[in-house]
Amino acid sequence: MAKPTPLLIDALRQAAGRLREGAHYAWGHHGACNCGHLLQVVTRLSESDILTHAHTGTGEWTEIAAESCAVSGAPFSLLLLALEDAGLTPTDIHHIEYLDSKEVLRNLPGGIRWLKKNIRQDVIDYFEAFAHLLEVQLQQHTALTAPVITGKMRTHRYSEGPPQEQVKIPLAESHLSPF
Repeated sequence: MAKPTPLLIDALRQAAGRLREGAHYAWGHHGACNCGHLLQVVTRLSESDILTHAHTGTGEWTEIAAESCAVSGAPFSLLLLALEDAGLTPTDIHHIEYLDSKEVLRNLPGGIRWLKKNIRQDVIDYFEAFAHLLEVQLQQHTALTAPVITGKMRTHRYSEGPPQEQVKIPLAESHLSPF
């Protein structure tokens, strides 16, 4: 599964927004397909530039991802490296092209349903569900790794017993600034 990075979350949302606004979409076109739109956002390359680079390899994005070598230096490998640097794996690239990650599909609004790889609205829905899933994972990861503030806390003055000492309060739940 993809690494939940702010870059990838933002790229998925931007690609969905571009598609929603009517950007050229063609599933069989390397620069305007599902991965092509994501690449346009991540690399800032144009549709035609992506097409030119992709044609240095053979096949669809799923085949290119499966056969690419990160050290070959071929232009299409550089495009794949951009997606991998954003947080995707070759398996994720395959799922993006075919809109078929069960984990993402389970997170669609209204529940799981099958999407069609060449339907613009289905791509938008998939990108948005994927971004939401990654955002939740990122928030959970951040909450688990957030620094802990250790301090003293007193019980209410009407309660019985001595004040509590060394209570650990997760930073995410605290209203205190760590600075």
